[in-house]
Amino acid sequence: MASVLIVNDQSLQRVGLRMLLAAEPDLTVVGDTASGSEAVALSAALRPDVVLLGGVGPGTDDLGTIRRIAHPAAPAHPARPAPVSGSVGPAGRPPRILVLASTGHEGHAYAALRAGAGGFLLQDATPRELTAAVRVVAAGDAVITPGLTRALIETVRHERPRRPGGRAPARAAFTERERDVLVAVASGWSNAEIATRLSIAPTTVKSHVSHILAKIGARARVQAVAFAYEYGLVRPAA
Repeated sequence: MASVLIVNDQSLQRVGLRMLLAAEPDLTVVGDTASGSEAVALSAALRPDVVLLGGVGPGTDDLGTIRRIAHPAAPAHPARPAPVSGSVGPAGRPPRILVLASTGHEGHAYAALRAGAGGFLLQDATPRELTAAVRVVAAGDAVITPGLTRALIETVRHERPRRPGGRAPARAAFTERERDVLVAVASGWSNAEIATRLSIAPTTVKSHVSHILAKIGARARVQAVAFAYEYGLVRPAA
């Protein structure tokens, strides 16, 4: 059973989302709010598996809310509990965040993912796509609305600077095959395309991607793309 906290400033949308999720036998809604600051407090108190966050557009502080939920403050002293500025889920980790944004705000997806979101869907997603995305994010995987991945990669190509020297952190010591997969991901290939071009099984591709994300401390595929461009594993198109 995956628990969900709904954050949306539209009361009718909150009611509709609650009804949709409550109808699923493996999902439960533990609370809802219209306020980002209250969402941070409720996340700490309720410890949901997933925070379903509406918004992320111009004039909102949703990116700040994402950061505060996804990156709780470290304890000031080992023997003392940390002040509540984020939340920790049942397994000792912060809740995972799924952003549900209105059409036209696709450009904010990259910022949301960099802030710590684990998924990004547009509000024109079908009920089945939304409930499936909640399950994917609850399981620890990333999900991005169909058709948006390549647009995100183009954003990374133009906005992510390359680090001088280009040496990746020691923890990101990739195997040769992982490096091949990372370059392919950064080039915009899907898992199926990577499997075909590298002559490996789709399940093997998925395993490599999971290992890559773990090594660089990323939650979302687009963060791996950013990493590849930042450290010069691939170069932006002219």
